[in-house]
Amino acid sequence: MTEPFIELFSAPLTFNWTLSFRCNFSCQHCYSREEMSDELSTEENFRVIDVLAEQQVPFINFGGGEPLLSADLYKIAAYAVSKGLNPSMNSNGWLLDESAAVRLKEVGFRSVGISLDSAKADLHDDFRCMPGAYDRAVNALQALQKVGLRSTLSAVISRINYKNFRDILDLARENGVAQVYLHNFKCSGRGFKNREELDLTPQEWKAFYIEALAVKNETTDIDISFDDPVIASLPGYAENSLVKGSSCGKLSLHLRPDGHITPCGFIPLVVGHILRDDFQTLWQKSPILVKMRNKEAKGKCGDCGSFESCLGGCTARAFATTGDFSEPDPHCWV
Repeated sequence: MTEPFIELFSAPLTFNWTLSFRCNFSCQHCYSREEMSDELSTEENFRVIDVLAEQQVPFINFGGGEPLLSADLYKIAAYAVSKGLNPSMNSNGWLLDESAAVRLKEVGFRSVGISLDSAKADLHDDFRCMPGAYDRAVNALQALQKVGLRSTLSAVISRINYKNFRDILDLARENGVAQVYLHNFKCSGRGFKNREELDLTPQEWKAFYIEALAVKNETTDIDISFDDPVIASLPGYAENSLVKGSSCGKLSLHLRPDGHITPCGFIPLVVGHILRDDFQTLWQKSPILVKMRNKEAKGKCGDCGSFESCLGGCTARAFATTGDFSEPDPHCWV
């Protein structure tokens, strides 16, 4: 087995933690809505925190599922803070009123992200398959602003919003949002089933990123972030990332509700178990992670001058559509 070509951190910078796959929404693009899993007990979740603290993982981000459906969320987050970890979370906003915002701040959350995919209520509600979702999400942002807890806004770029993403930025400004994440569309779970309807063509992705990067470069009041390694193939792109290609398996890992570790939420391959296996052995020598960190240049990547920058694009998307980490990202326009 070859060793990873990157110089690894001693542990991930972030663990994306799904406490439960339970959710009150049924979004068209969701990777996890049809997942089922046992859930760790409160005591076991505390032991997870102990492991992460021992490994000096600095950040945990609660996702899901909807984190606010978990009765243990506040207890686990408070315990994480007591152990020196920095918790954040992503929510659909439905359950996040002012009292919840106060409680999140009191237990020590560093930031809370709210999903909003359009500045038009009907489009967001339809995308999230939940009437009233837009109003509840905006109210959640306002509650976070009122209590002084840092908020972020997450929008999944798709056919419903790629031409109107500036409106999402304006919505963020109106509600005191510090950072907007323009997420690339993944092809996992329901995202795979609905990709023909919702996903962009490679040339549309190229046009979107050229425009969005130009907007980012002229914007000073909001931090605009992307999570798509395929951008690196654009001429003149000069973002200094900690790693090239996908960050999953290099800077971050995903924790399922039952304690199993996967490279990310969009790659359903189990690396090991957080409470049963030696973490450093998994982190350094897992065959799955090693393979992800040493992607081959297959297909059109083989003679592409951009491969060293993007490393084939999004590993999760390539795996979801081909079953092979090293196949080219289907979003790639080169």
